[in-house]
Amino acid sequence: MNTQNATEQKYNKWIWILSIVIPVAVGLLFFVKLKDFGLNVDPLTFLPPIYATINGFTAIILVAAVIMIKKGNRVAHERLMKLAIALSVCFLLLYIGYHMTSESTKFGGEGVIKYVYLFILLTHILLSIAVIPLVLITYVKALAQRFDKHKKIARITFPLWLYVAVTGVVVYVMISPYYV
Repeated sequence: MNTQNATEQKYNKWIWILSIVIPVAVGLLFFVKLKDFGLNVDPLTFLPPIYATINGFTAIILVAAVIMIKKGNRVAHERLMKLAIALSVCFLLLYIGYHMTSESTKFGGEGVIKYVYLFILLTHILLSIAVIPLVLITYVKALAQRFDKHKKIARITFPLWLYVAVTGVVVYVMISPYYV
């Protein structure tokens, strides 16, 4: 087995574990709270604008990373992509912190805007699940220096990840008037 394949094989198990564990863990947050375990923790209600901002920065970083690689600046592209992944991990940790301590906020809009919100929310959730393995696979292809395959999958990963980052901000802006 060559070095490239060994690198990919090394990470494949983790890609699939994380791709399953993260969505399941996030899904459980809507049913399980820290208070259910007898932990008296104040709700972290200050977090949504912070993690929405992180989503916004992630979107900007993703666009900047694509611009850098199109200009042939691989080093800047790599650094920006690592930053985008770090921001996504930070978002996830804050999102989990919020939902482990706080009840979910219901959207209070009515009529057409409610359906627009629900469509954006549903596509955001579904694509956020799909983008996890895509981001990890794309990153591992780069680590393995399989840039032909990296570029091919990045063409799918980038717009989906960008959509998830941008709609994360949109969902926050739409629901923020209804936070308690």
